[in-house]
Amino acid sequence: MSERMPRPETMRAWRVVRHGEPTDVLEQHEVAVPAPGTGELLLRTGAVAVNFPDVLLCRGEYQVRPELPFVPGIELVGEVVAVGDGVAASAASAGLRPFEPGDRVVASRIGVLSEYAIVEADAAHLAPASLDDVHAAGLVIAYQTAWFGLHRRAALQPGETLLVHAAAGGVGTAAVQLGVAAGARVIAVVGSAAKAETARAAGAETVIVRAEQEDFAAVVNELTDGRGADVVFDPVGGDAFTRTTKCIAFEGRIVVVGFASGDVAPVRANHALVKNYSVLGLHWALYQQRRPELVREAHAELVRLADAGAITPVVGGIVEFDQAPAAIQELAGGATVGRLVVRVADAVAS
Repeated sequence: MSERMPRPETMRAWRVVRHGEPTDVLEQHEVAVPAPGTGELLLRTGAVAVNFPDVLLCRGEYQVRPELPFVPGIELVGEVVAVGDGVAASAASAGLRPFEPGDRVVASRIGVLSEYAIVEADAAHLAPASLDDVHAAGLVIAYQTAWFGLHRRAALQPGETLLVHAAAGGVGTAAVQLGVAAGARVIAVVGSAAKAETARAAGAETVIVRAEQEDFAAVVNELTDGRGADVVFDPVGGDAFTRTTKCIAFEGRIVVVGFASGDVAPVRANHALVKNYSVLGLHWALYQQRRPELVREAHAELVRLADAGAITPVVGGIVEFDQAPAAIQELAGGATVGRLVVRVADAVAS
């Protein structure tokens, strides 16, 4: 194991001590700083992006249920302070530069809402020099999800019309920005007028406020002269998905990203047949498991776009480490825009 400097014996960490609402079940504890195992990195955490799975982890409703008590947080930026055995050899076998102490990286793994965190080296990437910690913290999950949805699954083309649901959220703003960067015409759907400006700032040509427009499908059809949207990015599900099938273009592609509405709408195979459209599922984590080389390629492209100023994670709020439970609770309420970020340490020098 290689290490840059001595590290403290203990650290602050937020832990879920029972299941329930975030502000009720999160407690700050002093715990031992872990050592990286084989294939792992120890990071000094710079910032943690809050994600909806953090809410579900607190409630015990996530697909993975760690044993209590556990540290939530699934996405971060930090500085490598120690490298576990086998990391260098694994990188060499893949033809990659091995991580070294002092590297600034972004990564995703359950258990990072703490001053130091362990991540798997295979799931870590060098952070873009153009983004500070607060913005870099939200680059992995939202932008990788949007990238694979738009490019790998839907093959979005320049000049096509892209419809993005929940376009003011973290994943939604990423999809809007990446759609614009790809040369698409982007129509955004948001839940309230307060969120409309966020979608416009991300680059959407037209923003539809569902609270003001009962039938967004009719608006999309009108805006496209009856053709409909070529690609739809849907992290909402439920009624949003059902209505989307009324404004999908010939040979259109609906990318199912999630079910934030809590309702999983049925896919009508007969309707897809007669209208000649596709419904595509996207489970980004499977790419990490089965095609990690594609994840590395996507990250390299995201870094290029970030350095060119084409994408910048939209940060809707920054809180200090002691306010982390309130930030997760706020996300649970559904009124946030962009990403909420917990600043854990002073910005790590790039």
